[in-house]
Amino acid sequence: MRWKQSFMVVLSMLTFLGTATAKDIAVPYGTATVTTRPTPVLNTVFDVSYDDPQKLDLLYDFVRNTRQVTRGKVAIVTHGPELRAFAKENYTKYQAIVDKMAALSKEGVAFYMCSNAMKMAGYKPEDMVGFITVVPSGFAEIAYLEYRGYQYINPTPLSTRDIRQLR
Repeated sequence: MRWKQSFMVVLSMLTFLGTATAKDIAVPYGTATVTTRPTPVLNTVFDVSYDDPQKLDLLYDFVRNTRQVTRGKVAIVTHGPELRAFAKENYTKYQAIVDKMAALSKEGVAFYMCSNAMKMAGYKPEDMVGFITVVPSGFAEIAYLEYRGYQYINPTPLSTRDIRQLR
């Protein structure tokens, strides 16, 4: 009979541990604080070099979210494999993404493409959609925009959507 009581106690403890919530678990570091501060109007330049054009979809969200806070001018400098999404010949394949980028352009976001990267990929300026401005060097354009007061942003294309459930 005593073993049954011990078994029930152990089972109860395991059940409790399995159903404990974050607030039930003792963590020695306390709880995060939340702070806000006024942000001055900031111009930003996004340095974009993605291995997959589909990641431009995340860039769209990054730009929209950042603009809500910075409220200044925005430039995107593209100089990686993602540039193929802007080629007219690939419009059908990447239409949803290119249309989002075109919407940003209509809102005043400037798009610059590195001619060196474009040439290495086998493209010419006339191969690209009309809201792209081809510049001699992507890195030099970023440096120039920083010189003009733009704040540098390197938007790493990693989404945090649903990461809480990943194991």
